[in-house]
Amino acid sequence: MNVAHLFARNAARAGDLPALALGARALATHAGLARRAAAIAGSLRGRHGLSAGDRLALVAPNRPDYIELMAACWWAGLAIVPVNAKLHSGEIAWILEHSGARAAFVAEDVASALPEIAGLERVITAGSAEARQLAEGEPLPVAEVSPGDLAWLFYTSGTTGRPKGAMITHGNLLAMTAAFLADVEQVACGDAILHAAPLSHGSGLYALPHAARAACQVVPESGGFDEAEVVATIGAWPGTRLFAAPTIVRRLARHVTACGADLANLAALIYGGAPMYLADLDAAHEALGFRLAQIYGQGESPMTITALDRRLHADRGHPRWRERLASVGTAQLGMEVRIADADGATLPTGAIGEVMARGPAVVPGYWQDPEGTARTMGGGWLRTGDVGCLDEDGFLYLRDRSKDVVISGGMNIYPREVEEALLTHPDVREIAVLGLPDPEWGERVVACVVAAPNVAAAELDAWCLARLARFKRPRDYRFVEALPKNAYGKVLKRELREQLAREREEP
Repeated sequence: MNVAHLFARNAARAGDLPALALGARALATHAGLARRAAAIAGSLRGRHGLSAGDRLALVAPNRPDYIELMAACWWAGLAIVPVNAKLHSGEIAWILEHSGARAAFVAEDVASALPEIAGLERVITAGSAEARQLAEGEPLPVAEVSPGDLAWLFYTSGTTGRPKGAMITHGNLLAMTAAFLADVEQVACGDAILHAAPLSHGSGLYALPHAARAACQVVPESGGFDEAEVVATIGAWPGTRLFAAPTIVRRLARHVTACGADLANLAALIYGGAPMYLADLDAAHEALGFRLAQIYGQGESPMTITALDRRLHADRGHPRWRERLASVGTAQLGMEVRIADADGATLPTGAIGEVMARGPAVVPGYWQDPEGTARTMGGGWLRTGDVGCLDEDGFLYLRDRSKDVVISGGMNIYPREVEEALLTHPDVREIAVLGLPDPEWGERVVACVVAAPNVAAAELDAWCLARLARFKRPRDYRFVEALPKNAYGKVLKRELREQLAREREEP
């Protein structure tokens, strides 16, 4: 089934209920959203000449027409390529070219910075007359697709630093939707999801289970996360849920503790994408009540590997309650999870190894990358690259990451990508980039640099900003005479972390 049917069927069963809103203001009913999606689909296939299976990139911050375009693309049988609008223009251009997108819907500041991209035939600027005219097309019926047809090309980087396009199919998204409603949250008709986190990532994925239950898609006036604005917007929409990285949970909890808030309309806050420490969970429960639910997933199994729902968060009578709070829950509907050794053999309960997952949410592979597909998904199991263990009840505990990814504010930052950018500086000799714990962001990026004399941190920071998205740049630069290495010349990042940790502890 085409996931566009999740939007289309609401026109009949909940046509008069609000479907799309900006802040406290409803913009469209479910019937109206379906009509606009059908008309925009007609424009994309007709006026803009796109065909079934073509890719359309979405490169914009959160805005109501982003939701319309997602629905319309699927309605037309197209696939979407959501791209983080905060990326450097060169990074955006690489994704657009690699994806083979024929068209792109982009924010005005992005459109002015994009170079000419091979294969990109149409660039529609958000808010322009051309964008407004999309809704004037001849309405189309929902396109016929197969479960294995591409719906969302999700770019997620690996240890090489180059993004990989996880091919999320219609079947994958429907499996994610069913798992969410079964194991994460039971959404009711007329509830709402507040998109304070990027629509290009988890919040956009969770538009689908909420569409399945005829909930309203609410975009903040600011398009992002502001504590006071989020609290005020929640007040306008009963049954509100939102997806958030742990850093947002912490900020919201602090705001509510300091300023107070009426959270009667807040149904749940679903968190994921980075570790949540027990102390932060305690503070969040104190400020927000037992409204938290946790998910663990990856772009390769979108938001769907394990879950720890609100009931388990609140189960204080269980003898292992606090221990379970430190887990990422149990396997979601249709998913299997096991722990494997380096050879892929299953390890016993309690043993630490690589987390492996399989099920209907796992994507079939990476776009134009058969080697990466075989390496990560060969043998029928997704190799997550995460290290953890399972207890006797099936709760998964993540212990470490085999990949060196740094997760700061819920965003993945890949050290080698930052290292490569800094190594192009003529005075940088060697570099090691790693993540250190940070109370605000979960982790912060630290660069240990061997450089020529008189090189300043400000100079390297400017160098990074010219080549990478702002959120990827190191927050600290440590200048060292040499990097610790093993006999084979490999930099020992664990020793660096231990050294930096000792420095923090010294008076």
